[in-house]
Amino acid sequence: MLKSLIQSETLELLEWPRLCQHLATFAATKLGATAARHLKIPDSQTQSEQLLEQTKEVYQLENRLTTGLSFEGIQDIGDSLERAERGGILTGDELLAIATTLAGARNLRRVIDNQEDLPILTGLVADLRTYPELEQEIHRCIDERAQVTDRASLKLGEIRTDLRRLRSQITQKLQNILQAKSGAVQEQLITQRGDRYVIPVKAPQKDAIPGIVHDTSTSGATLYVEPNSVVPLGNQLRQIIRREQAEEEAVRRALTEQVAAVKPDLERLLAIATTLDLATARSRYSYWLGANPPRFIQRKDNEIITLRNLRHPLLVWQQQHEQGQPVVPVDLLINPLIRVVTITGPNTGGKTVTLKTLGLAALMAKVGLFVPAREPVEIPWFDKVLADIGDEQSLQQSLSTFSGHIRRISRILEALGTGEEEALVSRGAGEQGSRGAGEQEAGDWRLETGVISPSLSTQHSALSTQHSALVLLDEVGAGTDPVEGSALAIALLQYLANHAQLTIATTHFGELKALKYEDDRFENASVEFDESTLSPTYRLLWGIPGRSNALTIALRLGLKPEVVQQAKTQVGEATDEVNQVIAGLEAQRRRQETKAAEAQSLLQQAERLYKEVSAKAASLEERESSLRASQEVAVKQAIAQAKGEIAQVIRRLQKGSPTAQEAQQATNALNQIGQQYQPATPAKPKAGFMPKVGDRIRVPKLGQTADVITAPNEDGELSVRFGLMKMNVKLEDVESLDGQKPEPIVKPKPAPPAVTPPPQNVPEIRTSQNTIDLRGKRVADAEYILDKAISEATGPVWIIHGYGTGKLRQGVHAFLQQHSRVKNYEPAEQGDGGSGVTVAHIK
Repeated sequence: MLKSLIQSETLELLEWPRLCQHLATFAATKLGATAARHLKIPDSQTQSEQLLEQTKEVYQLENRLTTGLSFEGIQDIGDSLERAERGGILTGDELLAIATTLAGARNLRRVIDNQEDLPILTGLVADLRTYPELEQEIHRCIDERAQVTDRASLKLGEIRTDLRRLRSQITQKLQNILQAKSGAVQEQLITQRGDRYVIPVKAPQKDAIPGIVHDTSTSGATLYVEPNSVVPLGNQLRQIIRREQAEEEAVRRALTEQVAAVKPDLERLLAIATTLDLATARSRYSYWLGANPPRFIQRKDNEIITLRNLRHPLLVWQQQHEQGQPVVPVDLLINPLIRVVTITGPNTGGKTVTLKTLGLAALMAKVGLFVPAREPVEIPWFDKVLADIGDEQSLQQSLSTFSGHIRRISRILEALGTGEEEALVSRGAGEQGSRGAGEQEAGDWRLETGVISPSLSTQHSALSTQHSALVLLDEVGAGTDPVEGSALAIALLQYLANHAQLTIATTHFGELKALKYEDDRFENASVEFDESTLSPTYRLLWGIPGRSNALTIALRLGLKPEVVQQAKTQVGEATDEVNQVIAGLEAQRRRQETKAAEAQSLLQQAERLYKEVSAKAASLEERESSLRASQEVAVKQAIAQAKGEIAQVIRRLQKGSPTAQEAQQATNALNQIGQQYQPATPAKPKAGFMPKVGDRIRVPKLGQTADVITAPNEDGELSVRFGLMKMNVKLEDVESLDGQKPEPIVKPKPAPPAVTPPPQNVPEIRTSQNTIDLRGKRVADAEYILDKAISEATGPVWIIHGYGTGKLRQGVHAFLQQHSRVKNYEPAEQGDGGSGVTVAHIK
């Protein structure tokens, strides 16, 4: 009870329900949104890893698809399935919802099956049964308006035929009465009241048309009368309508029984669709956050917790949707030996936000979400995330702030103890079968994390029972006497160092800063404070404890200097010296960060200059190419002029008595001029760029820059990564950052086969390969198919368009007329289809 209480309290304190609500907005179905709002946190690392794999595969799949994964048609049919199993009769709307859900699930499975490298999703939909025959039967019997169709049963079709015939008779009789008694009716109108056909009669002339009055207008001036001559037909109509309703109910009952027979499979289908929708919501939310997939590490294997540029997901949402302040990321790099981190610093400096950010990151990783931090994201799998954050003062329960904190911390320790007892019982029961009673009495109990023995020291025993728990404590020991509160905080943190894998605690107690120098399992951190602006920067500084800024702030805010000086005297010289040391460390860190920022600025400047130089080089090349082209034009003009002059010479020779020798000399002179002025075609510049591992390249088709992971293979394929995506691309699809195309990989060419000269005057033969059937196609679809076939054709193409209305033939002829590869087209021979087939001859 206490365990579940503290865990639910922790989720509320970390505002986990808000994050789940944000996640639900990315779900595509009602069931998916409900599951996201009530997200279950896994109990084992295996479950979390499986959820993460689902998220990764959906992320990968949606990057391949142009429109993303579609859940169209999938509805919440759970209540309908329950009612069908209990013998109820489903409505037309409920049956249609089942049919569309089956179709939507089948489309999901088809999309996933058509993709490669999706083992988790493929396995998820492998045994998905979508019952297409049930879906077809529902659509045969229920139309799009959720009404039972005439074709649902032979009997229903006959009843509907009788209904139409009888309604026609009633309408004809009423039309005759309207014409015969036109003066007595209010207007020439046949209407209905209930299932009875009536006509509007003027109230003063009601006796002119004897019958049954079924309704009266609001003013009383009009009576809606069913004439006596129509009453028997109306009674007969009502009986047939009841038969129709009974037969419709029989059809829906039969369909409901078919649904009830496969209820378990349909429930499983619904669960799989919800699982896929939830995985898609996690993927889309992770993409929106700019998050990266986490890797669960084992701290006992000396792996470091690595969370760089970690952002609070709720603050990111607030910034994007509620015009909040920019989110300041924090860096959390925690050595595997560290068990407790104490964060000090001024109020409103970001200490509590840091606790919540880490807690949410741990929970997000557990439920299969990506973590909003820079790659690599490496975090342990915590079996428990327990927190005491905020003020739990309660006037109703007569609890002070201190009392509220102590009660919650007691529940945290109880939860840790509960986990310890469960581990002991589980492990002890497992070893009972392999040990004798005497060995058990020796007290040599074992856990996965170590050995517990009554003879061991307290610390050793405590270390052996350490759990994979993350404990977050805000203002530990606050709310009471500072001396006693500090002592209590130290004892509590030492206990948690022995029993929890990681504890992060914020505090104002200076004594806690010294724990780092007494126990190497402790570490200090602080939130930075800018003394020049008297405001926090929300940055987290590691290895440096926070120092008191109260006196400095008081002095700058105008408190009398003598009062501040007296306060410094009360604090003591030792505290002042410690603050000076801390100030020196902070100044040193700032200098290092300034130098790092300068180095980064220089690097960015160098990259910018490189881009400018590359752009100028490209501009010069373009200018050189333009000049070359203009020179070529000038030379061609000179040659044309020379040819004209020589042509004049030839004409003059022809007017006289020219000889063949003179004409040949003129022709030779023309050729010499051409060879002299016509420049040789410049050889195509050879591409010299070849991407290597670690190079940054551009993929123009995707509009992305990427890092090369593997060098090109013999097929000209290489692996690249941009952001979270890793993919294989062709060598010809990439270029360097300055626009160079890569050098193609030359494969050894096999010996060419002997070429048989083509026969002359080969007859044009129609085959299945050069015949296209466009019958039933729209003109737009036909143009796409035609363009593809013509671009691949090497000979004539027979196009079957049929006769019909002639619109398809006109569209085909208009497309052939403007196509650049079509030489001409004509109707086919009579034996090949005549005017219903067009033959297009390719250039």
